[in-house]
Amino acid sequence: MKFGLAMFGVSPRHYVEVARSAEEVGFESIWVPEHLVLPTAMSPAYPYSTDGLPPVASTTPMFDPWVLLGAVAATTTTLRLATYVYILPLRHPFVTARSLVTLDRVSGGRVTLGAGAGWLPEEFSAAGQSFGDRGRRMEETIPLLRRLWSEPAVEHHGEFFDFDSVAFEPKPLQRPSIPIELGGHSRPALRRAGRLGDGWVEVGSGDAETFTARLRVVLEARAESGHDRAPFEVSTGLATDVDRVHRYEDLGATRAIVGPTSAARPGTDRTRLGKDDVVAWCHWFGETVMGRAG
Repeated sequence: MKFGLAMFGVSPRHYVEVARSAEEVGFESIWVPEHLVLPTAMSPAYPYSTDGLPPVASTTPMFDPWVLLGAVAATTTTLRLATYVYILPLRHPFVTARSLVTLDRVSGGRVTLGAGAGWLPEEFSAAGQSFGDRGRRMEETIPLLRRLWSEPAVEHHGEFFDFDSVAFEPKPLQRPSIPIELGGHSRPALRRAGRLGDGWVEVGSGDAETFTARLRVVLEARAESGHDRAPFEVSTGLATDVDRVHRYEDLGATRAIVGPTSAARPGTDRTRLGKDDVVAWCHWFGETVMGRAG
């Protein structure tokens, strides 16, 4: 089982030090949240809470994930650098492809695109993007990214994007492509992860039974599309202690994405986490869970 560190609640000025600690104790990756903009009034559309309200306020600071991860790339050597998750339909494929290939080159081939369709209608409206067709737009974007990262010339005439032949250089160090791991819990999102993704990022399952049922949908879609022999990551936030790590590994998970708010060490106030708290937590989790799980 690999272990990823979710950087929720960590101030960006502390990313470098926290990431170094995570790498030191054996974390495989770090995962940063992403929103382009938050409306002052949010509808109760968040799918992972009982009341539909998200765990962030409209005034929550948001930062460009590729700038943050670029700073981490310069001071680490093994950590994979990922988003949890990047709202793919909000951007033109050129914008996403350029950011990712830049970080791939800067980091020596350590970037993973964790992507989702998004859940906040007002964010799409503010950005001038339609919300109802975001899934189809995402499904057109993903193959385009891989083509831009691999083909010498790309021409495309689709439902949402239309352009004549373009060159896109440089290509990423990672071959055949930068990994694209897809989040989501609805049946269309799960099938999309199986058909188009290099991995599924589980969110909101809550228990082993739900996790297993959703993973079954993902794997069925992979088999139907003929991709079931290709490498595939299954990331979960449910494996927070040694017993759960082994249980979810047996169920098919390959990575646990955890953090101080999901697996707190004794005496940690989850509502008031400073840099030293997160660094201490990384060492505690490395010793009490990662070391024993291995």
